[in-house]
Amino acid sequence: MKKKRITLKDIAQELNVSISTVSRALKDHPDIDKTLTKKIKALAQKWNYIPNPLAMGLLRQQTRVIGVIVPDLVTYFFSSIISGIEEELQQAGYYIVISSSKESMEKEIESVNNLLNLRIDGLIVCLAQDSKNTEHFKKVLDHDVPLVFFDRVCLEKKVSTVVVDNVSMAKGITTHFHQNGARRIAHITGPKHLNIVQERSEGYLKGLNEVGLEFDPQYLIHTDLSPENATKATQILLNLASPPDAILGVNDTVIFATMKEIKSRGLSIPNDILLAGFSDEFHATVVEPNLTSVAHPTHEIGRNAAKLILEQIGEGRPIQKKIILNTELHMRESSQKTFV
Repeated sequence: MKKKRITLKDIAQELNVSISTVSRALKDHPDIDKTLTKKIKALAQKWNYIPNPLAMGLLRQQTRVIGVIVPDLVTYFFSSIISGIEEELQQAGYYIVISSSKESMEKEIESVNNLLNLRIDGLIVCLAQDSKNTEHFKKVLDHDVPLVFFDRVCLEKKVSTVVVDNVSMAKGITTHFHQNGARRIAHITGPKHLNIVQERSEGYLKGLNEVGLEFDPQYLIHTDLSPENATKATQILLNLASPPDAILGVNDTVIFATMKEIKSRGLSIPNDILLAGFSDEFHATVVEPNLTSVAHPTHEIGRNAAKLILEQIGEGRPIQKKIILNTELHMRESSQKTFV
């Protein structure tokens, strides 16, 4: 008996009572005799009975479990968002089950199916980088499961989302480069179908236009967001007849790889090339020189995503809202040739 998880049924069979009697006794229901309640509680304590919230939830057609799918569990960006989600949901009496897509659409589809099988009450997602098909998310909607996307989003006309203003921030960094003397500004970005890639590229182009620089297609390179691809992209840029004097990375992971390649060639940051990234990972303040980067309100992204899920659960119907949060540009040594 002690080697397996004790259930209400085990206690009920031992005392020759119904499962519902055991359940009500453990909740001090007044209809259950006090002597029997005491006996049931004593046995539950002796056998180390732990309530199963999932099983209890299924009885009332609500598990109070929310699924969360993120591209990875390593970076501070996603761990902080998860923390915000959990904090908000915990206050409302919900649990979370986390799954990593590992940037794979195949793994993302698997995660969606597994979470649906758990009878989750809602799903919060940041798209994997190679997710071009949205059929698996339409399946979630077909099951009437509340769905919210954050950062990398899709189905925006049907689903609530939490994002930041990528366009204005990428534009701001581009003009910042120009103010620091850059005239050949490059952008190493990600897969073309991702909204964050489209928006940051749009901001980059708007920035060039604002400072009067003509867009040169050879300075815009798409990658798969991996350090290896970012290194190759950097090599292509540095081998140009007129290599860039500033590079904006779609995220910090990309720009860290860029920084390493630049240093390997004996070039100086920021004297030869200015650099900036997105997401402001912890390492941004550790690398030399410190990296200029866009800091996202990660904890608030998580909390807002959770609030949107809870709102849909409370309303009992799909809700389409778009929350746009502000970011902050942390200007450090990598993008400034002079300091004021």
